[in-house]
Amino acid sequence: MQSISNIKWPVLHILEHMEITQRALEQFVVLAEELHVGRAAERLSMTQPPLSQSLHRLERAVGVPLFERGPRGLTLTAAGRTFLNDTRQQLLLQRNAIHRARRAAGGEDGEIHLGFVGGTAYRLLPDLLRRARAVLPGLTIHLHQAPTPQLIDVVRSGVVDLALVRTPAPAPHGLELVDLPTERLAVAMGTDHPLAQRERLHLSELAEHLWVLPSVIGMGALAARAVQACHLAGFTPKDIAVADSLSGLLTHVASAGTVTLAPESVADVPPRGVIVAPLLDPDPILMLPLCAISRVERADPALERLRSLLPRA
Repeated sequence: MQSISNIKWPVLHILEHMEITQRALEQFVVLAEELHVGRAAERLSMTQPPLSQSLHRLERAVGVPLFERGPRGLTLTAAGRTFLNDTRQQLLLQRNAIHRARRAAGGEDGEIHLGFVGGTAYRLLPDLLRRARAVLPGLTIHLHQAPTPQLIDVVRSGVVDLALVRTPAPAPHGLELVDLPTERLAVAMGTDHPLAQRERLHLSELAEHLWVLPSVIGMGALAARAVQACHLAGFTPKDIAVADSLSGLLTHVASAGTVTLAPESVADVPPRGVIVAPLLDPDPILMLPLCAISRVERADPALERLRSLLPRA
């Protein structure tokens, strides 16, 4: 007779070759917990004969006894104990699979690739992630930082599902835009800058100071607005350097005695050595438009749930 230790019968393998229902496995687990047909039948809201017949069919399907019958009731065999552990895991996996499928269908589970421009990393993006964590704890969000033109391309290609970008004009073909709250530009400078103690400034007060400007290639929208805002204030900025990312701009002003224009939200979490001062100028050019872009054709409930958490303009 083949020893139990040599029997290869994981639950999934048996289910592939034998017609064993989920109900039969659930009945087996209850019976293994009670070790008494009467009590198990009562828990299962059934009579004893059908439960006994179900057990006999299960043992025939498995090919070995799962219980030993004695005057004091049932006890699990070594095979029965192993089968019980595997069956519990199988039933748990099945329940979890059903649960995850329902959550995914409702947009509560899944994976989203979210793109963003650097300026959104100080307020808009953290706020969105906090709301998503509270409402959609089962959703995994992968972050991708890039300039707006590159984000438009990766959203269109499907590499990124949703992106927070500077509002492009005109709207890219095949993409849907949702306007987000605009953000005002402010002056960023080092904490040791001569104007660092001023609570608010007019842009014209910066005419004689040295600037680091956004790169046209890396930050085209911010670069155009910074230069235009300075021209409207009556001067051309004396730039000694350019940077192709917001982090590069802020690093430069922290160490080189320069100034730049940056989103006002940088003041929420300013980098070390950087101070942000609001501008008194009323010019609309100092307002940075933002939007969220995604493909027009989409069928991902998780993406729709995340989109619903975006703030609206």
